[in-house]
Amino acid sequence: MKNHYSLIIAIGLLVSIESVSAQRAVTSTRNGQSCWVIKSGQVELAITKLGGHMAPVTFYRDSPSPIAPYYISPWQGETHDYPVPVLVPLRGDFFCMPFGGNGDAYKGEQHPPHGETSGSLWNFTGVNQDGPVTTLSLELNTKARAGKVTKRIHLLEGQNVVYTSHVIDGFKGKTSLGHHATLAMPEKEGAFKISHSPIVFGMSNPTQFSNPANGEYQQLAIGQQFTSLSAVPSIFKNAPDVDCSRLPQKKGYADLLMIFPSDTGGKPAWLTAVREDEGWLWFSLKDPKVQTATVFWLENHGRHTLPWYGRNNCVGMEDVTAFFADGLKPSAGNNLLAQMGIKTAHELDGSKPFVVNYIQGVVKIPAGFKEVRNVEFAGGIVTFVSTTGHRVIAAVRHEFLKNGQF
Repeated sequence: MKNHYSLIIAIGLLVSIESVSAQRAVTSTRNGQSCWVIKSGQVELAITKLGGHMAPVTFYRDSPSPIAPYYISPWQGETHDYPVPVLVPLRGDFFCMPFGGNGDAYKGEQHPPHGETSGSLWNFTGVNQDGPVTTLSLELNTKARAGKVTKRIHLLEGQNVVYTSHVIDGFKGKTSLGHHATLAMPEKEGAFKISHSPIVFGMSNPTQFSNPANGEYQQLAIGQQFTSLSAVPSIFKNAPDVDCSRLPQKKGYADLLMIFPSDTGGKPAWLTAVREDEGWLWFSLKDPKVQTATVFWLENHGRHTLPWYGRNNCVGMEDVTAFFADGLKPSAGNNLLAQMGIKTAHELDGSKPFVVNYIQGVVKIPAGFKEVRNVEFAGGIVTFVSTTGHRVIAAVRHEFLKNGQF
């Protein structure tokens, strides 16, 4: 009898703990989508149930000047016959697998654009509090290719940083994948200053990205290599190179390009976007062996079909392993980049998990901090060094990229 009552008490305690855990993940409608919401003292983060898109995210929420850098598509709350699932919640950062359009089937598999991970309903599995770390856990079982993806989003008390892990079980075979971080753009040209780790080279999209026949327009040349974002060849005859390190670019265009990082010597590869006029910078950190390139999607009112209607002004700063945004079949094949020794797809074993760890955050900067020249790493510390000599230090557990631990 004593053991019987002990079991009842134990079960009751487990139910109580599960209830408290579930209550911490508040369900709320944000910008037209049902979301789970978690908070730390510094960050409030919403992630859509449909597609797992992360936005809005408010950094420095405990200050008089909070920062919400991520893009949210203007059609939220509207009713349309959307051509692809990913467009329904389109916002912020989301995980894509396989990354890209996926227009062609691959070995009998037909994946939606940017994969089921970006347009299917995720399942809530819990919120855990481990000391200063709050973790939201979600799961998705994929159907086009059998597998399970576990998404964990971590907030660390005292930091304006989001740590994300995607653990992929099953899904055996080749796949492209990556994060589709998308920032909102101001209307003023050149307001964002973009910097990145040293690169081997960059390349504009190898085929036409925006077709005027479809109400889309581009200004970058097709399939041209470059060594600096500040000088990307133009599609227009005798026109000067386009400075893609200053965004947004000219109104009316939508373009795509990629950069490929140099060997980092085991350190993280980094990407930054500075808003000097508002006194902050956004950054991402990645393991370049897991995410081998960055895709830039430059969208400045350059698409005019449903649901765009010329309203979009954003930049995708997408850390990926992929062949541009073409999808699984080209990424898994002997494409142009693969011939140059650049990995464009991962071969997943299927019998052991494959993990993608990723870091994003925001840091406030002083007046005169123009753009990032370099990023330095020490234990649990990241220092952003500007071209004008300013140094801004932030607590960031960049070691998380290697082991997923704090």
